[in-house]
Amino acid sequence: MFSRRQLLVASGGFGLAALAIGLLPKFSTGAALISEASAAEAFEVTHSDSEWHAILSDEQYEILREEGTERAYSSPLNNEHRDGTFACAGCGLPLFSSATKFDSHTGWPSFWAPLDKAVATRQDRSFGMVREEVHCRRCGGHLGHVFDDGPKPTGLRYCMNGLAMKFVPRDV
Repeated sequence: MFSRRQLLVASGGFGLAALAIGLLPKFSTGAALISEASAAEAFEVTHSDSEWHAILSDEQYEILREEGTERAYSSPLNNEHRDGTFACAGCGLPLFSSATKFDSHTGWPSFWAPLDKAVATRQDRSFGMVREEVHCRRCGGHLGHVFDDGPKPTGLRYCMNGLAMKFVPRDV
């Protein structure tokens, strides 16, 4: 039988080992994560932290700059069905065509393909999972994640935060 002390020491050791090999998330803020990513990648559109705060709403800032996630079914863009383009709320870069939007029943706007050279991805190991995070190629703003459970022709589901985008209707 283990004593309480032995059990705590053993579980702490397993936790440190899991953290060291990347099975557990590193305990840092999203702002630090996006700063590390931004330092590794040169983006065309850059602003200081205070400039981003002036450009974006508090909710948009949390998503785009701190890698937050909006509540499911909270975005009006989830129900946007007009012809047009979904652009980055941070820099205005066109990201997705309404022709690739589909209802994934997840509560977030979903697309089976981005526009050419609009987004980039990087590995996201937060919350003990390994996912592909999607960000704007031009400003580095966090958009959401891409999964391999989407419809044909790509089989991909770009699950995006609505607040990270703005809809631009096609001229009639």
